[in-house]
Amino acid sequence: MRVTKKTVDNLSYKILGCAIEVHRHLGPGLLESVYEKCLKRELQLQGIRVQSQQIIPLNYKGLSLDAELRYDLLVEDLIIVETKANDGLLPIHEAKLLTYMQMLEKPKGILINFNVTNLMKYGQKTMVNKLYAALEDE
Repeated sequence: MRVTKKTVDNLSYKILGCAIEVHRHLGPGLLESVYEKCLKRELQLQGIRVQSQQIIPLNYKGLSLDAELRYDLLVEDLIIVETKANDGLLPIHEAKLLTYMQMLEKPKGILINFNVTNLMKYGQKTMVNKLYAALEDE
């Protein structure tokens, strides 16, 4: 499969649809780990490949370090999803996601905060990087 901006955008649309479905069934107020597991299951039900809680390799000046960095979800080996259940998304959450995207060389990431009343309006932020910018449109 050829990866284009359209491919990545369509996948992010599906991810957000799955997140809305989870939020509709569970509502706000649960632990982040619960939402992560339910979102993973919802993605799988839609036939979407997803990995969770894998270690991100860290190379510091030529030395591989075991820093226990883990992403929440990696969808179709293209989009990193970080789930939250906080009062709001903070700049540190965005910085962490951008760093993970760079370290794993992924073009797009999505922050999803389930502790909101309206997920699309208040609970999600999509981020792209130079890898996304380099993709063909279609």
